[in-house]
Amino acid sequence: MRIGELARRTGLAASRIRFYESEGLISAVKRTANGYREYAADAELLLTIITRAQSSGFTLEEIRQLLPADLDVWEYDQLLAALKRKVSEIEALQSRLEQNRKQLLGTIASIENKPEEVGCADNARRVLNNLHGKQIKSLADAEVQ
Repeated sequence: MRIGELARRTGLAASRIRFYESEGLISAVKRTANGYREYAADAELLLTIITRAQSSGFTLEEIRQLLPADLDVWEYDQLLAALKRKVSEIEALQSRLEQNRKQLLGTIASIENKPEEVGCADNARRVLNNLHGKQIKSLADAEVQ
């Protein structure tokens, strides 16, 4: 199939398909006599795998290492290990994001709950001192672990 049809089927821009080809993620294509690219039938499946892997957080290098030259010959153990590693990375990221979220919500609450007798500049110092104290405690907790 030609690049235009492949682009329509996958929802990818033709330039993105050419990029994946230049990166070696999809095999080199045949060219017709008039120079048009002709992609193999499995190119659509490969592009779907690549885009889903990217949206799951895999880098192009990780994808390149996992994609077999022939879709019939997958390294299942290697693939399974990579998928499990990615899940662990995502879980660690979620944990860090949740910590960041809690810190931001605490900062917002600290700013919103400014004592009336405290001016803005003094409140800013109060909030920053609270943040600094929490950061030092967080670093100390991390060293203990």
